[in-house]
Amino acid sequence: MDTPGVRTDLGRVLTGLEIAAVFAGVLLDIWSWQYAHPRLWMALLAAVILSHLVHRDTLHSVGLAPAELRASAELVLPIMLLFYIPLVLFGFATGRLGLIFPGPRSGLYFVSYAGWCCFQQYVTQGYFHNRLLGVFRSPHVSSALVALLFAAVHLPSPILTAATAVAGFIFSEVFARHRNIWPLALAQTVGGFLVAVLAPPALIHNMRVGPGYFFWSLR
Repeated sequence: MDTPGVRTDLGRVLTGLEIAAVFAGVLLDIWSWQYAHPRLWMALLAAVILSHLVHRDTLHSVGLAPAELRASAELVLPIMLLFYIPLVLFGFATGRLGLIFPGPRSGLYFVSYAGWCCFQQYVTQGYFHNRLLGVFRSPHVSSALVALLFAAVHLPSPILTAATAVAGFIFSEVFARHRNIWPLALAQTVGGFLVAVLAPPALIHNMRVGPGYFFWSLR
């Protein structure tokens, strides 16, 4: 009679070990492998994809399907506007923001950064949070852990670490209710642009993380 419970507990332990191993690989790639072994990130991505197959994930469960798009947007975007509107007003008041017609280069940068944010949300929510929701019974606990993981990969930047801890928890709470990453990626894209423009260059270091934060000014 106890076998199902044992299997469940064992499954949670194994999933927890999987999460720890993949996250350790992510940190190693940020702090070392990207310089010594620049293609090793492909192995990490392959491990994540293999995990999806083993766990029989679907496009909906990882947040890539169109389902719940509107519900996710209606929940997360008003919350993020509470943060972004004061930042925009501050930017215009201090002259750091202005109305200009964006050129092709700015548009290309926005699209590429948006794609990067989509990838980050897929890995953060579609993989790590998806797995943690299977380990912890409380979605609030898993959301808090995802926020810590999301912030940790932005060390040692003080501004990015703090911003991603807050945003990571909000995004995770939304994802736990509505499995869709696209509004989260949009919110991260806009927030990232505001942080890049408004944060002091001496603290933001061109949005670098890991060792690049210390050597951002080198050419």
